[in-house]
Amino acid sequence: MKRIWQLGMTLMLAGILTAGCGGGAQDAKTSEPQTGNTSQQNSNQGSNGSSKADGSGTSSGSSQTEPEDVNKVPSDPALEQLNNLSTEEKIGQLVLVGMDGTTSSEATQELIEKYHVGGFIFYKNNIENTLQALQLFNDLKANNKSNPVPLWMSVDEEGGRVSRMPNDFVKVPTSRAIGDKDSTDLSKGIGGILGQELSGFGLNMDFAPVLDINSNPKNPVIGDRSFGNKADLVSRLGIATMEGLRAQKVVPVVKHFPGHGDTSVDSHIGLPVVNNDLSRLRKMELIPFKEAIDNRAEVVMIAHLLMPKIDPDHPASFSKKIITDLLRNELNYQGVVISDDMTMGAIEKNYDIGNASVSAILAGGNIILVGHDYEKEKTAIEALKTAVKDGKISEDVLNNRVYAILKLKQAYGLSDKPAQGPDVKQINSDLNRLLKQFGLKK
Repeated sequence: MKRIWQLGMTLMLAGILTAGCGGGAQDAKTSEPQTGNTSQQNSNQGSNGSSKADGSGTSSGSSQTEPEDVNKVPSDPALEQLNNLSTEEKIGQLVLVGMDGTTSSEATQELIEKYHVGGFIFYKNNIENTLQALQLFNDLKANNKSNPVPLWMSVDEEGGRVSRMPNDFVKVPTSRAIGDKDSTDLSKGIGGILGQELSGFGLNMDFAPVLDINSNPKNPVIGDRSFGNKADLVSRLGIATMEGLRAQKVVPVVKHFPGHGDTSVDSHIGLPVVNNDLSRLRKMELIPFKEAIDNRAEVVMIAHLLMPKIDPDHPASFSKKIITDLLRNELNYQGVVISDDMTMGAIEKNYDIGNASVSAILAGGNIILVGHDYEKEKTAIEALKTAVKDGKISEDVLNNRVYAILKLKQAYGLSDKPAQGPDVKQINSDLNRLLKQFGLKK
């Protein structure tokens, strides 16, 4: 099976034009979502456009057509890297984990060296000050030196009340305050400032911007994390923030699909139930995500929401109807999909984390986020390993999910080289100037 998959992947890439690494239009809906931009990849299709199950592709024209010269097939570094990974290393790329404490530990070393995790997410309790944070991040990268794939180094850095940066930095205003100014120049500038802070530490992924529309004033979890209560405003400012982060080589993660704005339960505590149907979503919540996808969004985070009118049996975070049918097929998204944290109350109080993790991958996801608790992180990884071993997650599905991750890591030039640290003084000066320009600071 692996040799067939490799051959099919190689030949199908032969005549395909190169494009960006975000989501793009999909010519044909398929039950199995494809990884990367469709200009990079179409399922089992050779360079001459014909389709065969084994990926060999034969010409529909004359039988005397010369066979394709495989020496002319363009190289694909992500595919080459994928083919050199062990099964355990591939499974590790499906998981992004959190850690306890402010220093590298035996637990983090095991997650890296034994389980080959794809990366880490850092919270406020991991970060005391600039020097300590830089040392921690560089140590984890050094621990990863024996692994062939560099780490995701990620944070929730939205500004406002969701900030992980050390207190050395000037505080970034809330998204609502930015939305009140309704300026794409401001929101792009804020994205750039956040990107400078993160990239200075060697961080390469930010779980921002929030594309939820704050349509429910009783919402306990979104509120001022949203740019506002209008779809067009959230779209414009969210995309501008995304562009600002991207310009600093930080991967933006738009969240929380398909929309967490109309909830009255905090998914950190319990499972929100949203009774909106597809017609309502298309007119409201989906608009910012569709706009972001059209502007090359590379990563989408899926919310822990139960939407009975779409899928009464599974939360969005592991619903095939929402991830594959809605996000990938209807919205033509071909990028990386990551779950919200599987240790949140919405999942922990209602589902088994191992089963939920496997279901999320089968539903069309690429990465499982397990932000807390070493034992839960191991449980999720072991469940994925068992699912692969038993064939529940097929080799083709595993390769499909990991290929998209590797493609994105390579597109952003991820590296485990140590960072030198951010220029705190210059960043603060730039932020103060920007805030004064838009009347957000005296």
